[in-house]
Amino acid sequence: MKIKHQLAIFNALTRLLVILILWLMLPILVENVVYHHINNTLLEKKKKFIEHLNKEEINDFIEDPNDSTDAFSEFSTLHSEFLVLSRVSIQPHQKKTTFSNEYRKIEGEESEYRILQHHFTYEGEDYQLEIGSSLSEVNDLTFVIKLFIIIVFVVILLFTFLADTFYIEYLLKPFYKIIDTKIRRVNEPETFDHTPIKATSRDFRELDFVLNQMMDRITEVFKKEKQFISNVSHELLTPIALLKNKLENLLQNESLDDNAVDKIAGSLKTLDMLKKIINNLLLISRIDNNQYEANEEINLREIVSDLQEDLQDRIEDRDIQFMNEMENDFVFIGNKTLVHILIYNLVTNAIKYNKPKGGIIIEDGFVNEHYFISVKDSGIGMDESQLEKIFSRFARISSDQEGQGLGLAIAQSIAAFHHIQIKVKSVLNQGTTFTLLFEKAN
Repeated sequence: MKIKHQLAIFNALTRLLVILILWLMLPILVENVVYHHINNTLLEKKKKFIEHLNKEEINDFIEDPNDSTDAFSEFSTLHSEFLVLSRVSIQPHQKKTTFSNEYRKIEGEESEYRILQHHFTYEGEDYQLEIGSSLSEVNDLTFVIKLFIIIVFVVILLFTFLADTFYIEYLLKPFYKIIDTKIRRVNEPETFDHTPIKATSRDFRELDFVLNQMMDRITEVFKKEKQFISNVSHELLTPIALLKNKLENLLQNESLDDNAVDKIAGSLKTLDMLKKIINNLLLISRIDNNQYEANEEINLREIVSDLQEDLQDRIEDRDIQFMNEMENDFVFIGNKTLVHILIYNLVTNAIKYNKPKGGIIIEDGFVNEHYFISVKDSGIGMDESQLEKIFSRFARISSDQEGQGLGLAIAQSIAAFHHIQIKVKSVLNQGTTFTLLFEKAN
């Protein structure tokens, strides 16, 4: 997930948390305000009732003294308010005036009321006055407020999420430009663009400046490594060539016995092997450092046909059936010499590790619009532990075979240079299949 989406989601979640808190708190605040208003109204009504109260009015309210309820009730038309006066005994330490929320059933209809209870004594008689105000409107109002808050907050969330996405996109535009122009498209230090990125944020300008400095240091190291490779080529291969020339001249000396000749021949073979190892290591190093051009049109079908012709003697010596089943003239841009080495190494491996009278099948085709070429043999195969290290330098599948263990390491470097994936499938004692999957089908 991109950072802009993460920031937008984080901001939205933060707002959602605030909204949730407000959604929970606001109705409580509304209720407190409403209750305060109702309490004041009830106190005013109580005050007026007490001020105009006299014995005659009490007797009018409580007309039947023998009534067991000994109380009088008065209700508004819509049952939104009620007043109850009753004779009760006042208990010690009892609060004079209290407020509470209670459900009362009036004429068969039960509703919740905010009730003021006031205890007073009048001419030696204890009375309790209850004045109630219906809370149904308050509850309806609270529900409406909650619903309104939800709708408004959902709209705010959607709007702010979109606004954050576009605003963060604007803020991060220099960041993505840095990634695109100075990181993603850079394959080697020489192609790095040192042009400063225009950005309003100081952080991005600092990032751009640090990247330029880092790439300058990398370029310097890269140049030194190239120079080192060049020096190794000269300093190691030249003495080997001179030593080989001297040994070859020494072989022309007729005074040497057979034992000396065998030793010199063995030394020449060792020098050849050393020269080959150095050349292969230098080849890997040059490939990894992008010291080759990749601007040639390459037809893989032609390369495989040429290899089949060049390796025909080795194929016949091992009595191997070679089947070229390529059907596509796939062409892509790269380094023809390196691609030739890549396929050559895979085919020679298939020959080297094959069984007598075995087979090699080379196929091609398209998978998900990507071109592939596979080299399949019926050889000794590999187990999982061998598969894990086949692309390591100096790793050899079988100690019975000659070689330095650099062929597949070179193949992997060439494949990476051309953005080609190498996939391997192998079954022990049944064979191995190497598949080259190209980045894009042309």
